[in-house]
Amino acid sequence: MQAMIPFPDISPEIFSISLFGMEFALRWYALAYIAGIVIGWRLVVASVRRPGLWPGGVAPMRPEQVEDLLTWVILGVILGGRLGYVLFYQPGYYLANPSEILAVWQGGMAFHGGLMGVVLAVLLFSRKQGIAWLSVADALCMVTPVGLLLGRIANFINGELWGRATDLPWGVVFPSAAAQDCAGVVGLCARHPSQLYEALLEGLILGAVLLWLGWRRGALRVPGTLTGLFFAGYGVARFMVEFVRQPDAQFVGEGNPLGWALQLGEFGLTMGQILSLPMIAFGIGMVLWARRAQAA
Repeated sequence: MQAMIPFPDISPEIFSISLFGMEFALRWYALAYIAGIVIGWRLVVASVRRPGLWPGGVAPMRPEQVEDLLTWVILGVILGGRLGYVLFYQPGYYLANPSEILAVWQGGMAFHGGLMGVVLAVLLFSRKQGIAWLSVADALCMVTPVGLLLGRIANFINGELWGRATDLPWGVVFPSAAAQDCAGVVGLCARHPSQLYEALLEGLILGAVLLWLGWRRGALRVPGTLTGLFFAGYGVARFMVEFVRQPDAQFVGEGNPLGWALQLGEFGLTMGQILSLPMIAFGIGMVLWARRAQAA
């Protein structure tokens, strides 16, 4: 008999209340966003209060500027994440239904889009404030894995973004009808808990490495280093997990059961892998540039 793990009995809602005939609920996913942003904000504030961590012993921002940056980052995450999902994953649907593009409450956010939104927010904020944008980017990249860790755990609790079918003993039986629709599987279908793989790689491991390098190894004193390592590290982690992560339904069809967005004979790349490759290349290039700039 195949070993598998039943899905834990955890509600996606922490609690809900009824007011004026309407139901309001706090969900784990929303709490993950809030907690990730607050923890990241406090870590950045703590870092700018230690001038010795930064180039020339001068922090790029004052603590009150970090609070202003927080608003820009939140807008970048929400608008960029939503537009990224619309453009990368379902452009045809939203072209036919433009009124739903901003309907974020219906679900649908893309990390790569959110990342581009934050990059734009950092550039605009830094230009307006007259501060070094690359050091600001390093500070944010150093703490972003905290949000990724919490967000991926929330994805697991929501029973979404699960992996491909597996017979490994740690395969999880996700309860949704879609998760149980596994071709060729008789009985219960166990799947890779790919959300937890990402939480471990993109969140815990990458975050621990970046915080250690920034706080203990002087990486913040070499602008661009942590930004490059974050882009490359996230790209590699996401590229690897995509091999066992179930692709979005719109990419799966007859003749393409594995959901390749780009087919190369018997092999292919998922949309997540396609979007991760430029991140890896950019990250490696940024680290090399930062080291050369330091040596110059």
